[in-house]
Amino acid sequence: MGLRLLYAASEHDADILYATGFFAPDAFLCLIAGSRTILVMSDLEMDRAKRESKATHVWSWTQMAKRAVKGPGPARVEHVIAACLMRLGVKSAEVPGTFPLGLARKLEGLKIRLRVAPEPFLPEREIKTRDEVKKIEASLRAAEAGLLAGIDALRDTTISRDGWLRRGGSKFTSEDLRGVIDSTILKLGGIPMRTICAGGDQAVDPHEIGHGPLRAHLPVVMDIFPRSQSTGYFGDLTRTVVRGRASEKLKEVYALVEEGTRLGHRSIHDGADGRKIHEDILALFDSRGFRTGMKDGRMQGFFHGTGHGLGLDIHEPPSISRRGSILRAGHVVTVEPGLYYLGLGGVRIEDVALVTMSGSRCLTRVPKFLEI
Repeated sequence: MGLRLLYAASEHDADILYATGFFAPDAFLCLIAGSRTILVMSDLEMDRAKRESKATHVWSWTQMAKRAVKGPGPARVEHVIAACLMRLGVKSAEVPGTFPLGLARKLEGLKIRLRVAPEPFLPEREIKTRDEVKKIEASLRAAEAGLLAGIDALRDTTISRDGWLRRGGSKFTSEDLRGVIDSTILKLGGIPMRTICAGGDQAVDPHEIGHGPLRAHLPVVMDIFPRSQSTGYFGDLTRTVVRGRASEKLKEVYALVEEGTRLGHRSIHDGADGRKIHEDILALFDSRGFRTGMKDGRMQGFFHGTGHGLGLDIHEPPSISRRGSILRAGHVVTVEPGLYYLGLGGVRIEDVALVTMSGSRCLTRVPKFLEI
């Protein structure tokens, strides 16, 4: 494999964060050449990069810019990159599909040949080390603490005669619930990422974050996926609860989704086909009369994937869905079937699992229950 080139801000780009282990809010240059990982840093970040990154070499952007200058005015980014490649004795590099198009064209104008590498750009990211699994588990613990705080807040509400949840004399809203969850996560060093607290029919759209007052006796979907401020790794967790009494139909749907979650866990192992796992859960739901399709102008039923990889991105390979992937030991994946019907609401249950040679290990600790 030839030289791999990344130019991005590691606070937003998981590949460069993985390659360097270094958080920075502004774009910087990373060159991966065999066993060498070279960072080219501004004066502002030089010392911190030497101290905190896992790079084998840290070069000065200022010094490389001096090499690059061919005329009046400061060296532009493309000139600095070209100077770095010249120092390494190469004129070509592999870049990810997310590499800036304008910068790529400028480099090509300087006779630098770029090749867009196939995804994933850093395939080694897929198989998690023990240390990475621990970092994911730490973010899961923060998500679980947020969930339990949210459940306590729901338990603290009263049910008014008109069916609304009230707390402290006011209607209790999705925003109130999200505030309780997010503040708990922040105290534990996590960054909440659009926490979902959607009640009733709002949750039929699985990515609706929820808004307005919450009603008793209807499902509330809490999907919590914080990112660690210190490591960048995500946790992911969903539970569905009812403050009050769930209808018999809702209990039936909840029990079926929970059965689908168990089926997902049982089906995961090294070499398992993610597409088959998903299709088996979909077939289970269909066999019980809970079908998926367009109804009243809305998709209803089970119309998202069963799971996805989890790590420095909230969604990363592999996929447990119609797209499919072959699971390998060391993958960390979610298991999150759901059913969504207007008039009933949404039900989703999500755990995180580590794929092993013989099966899987559930990393999620909080229990599953419907009524509060």
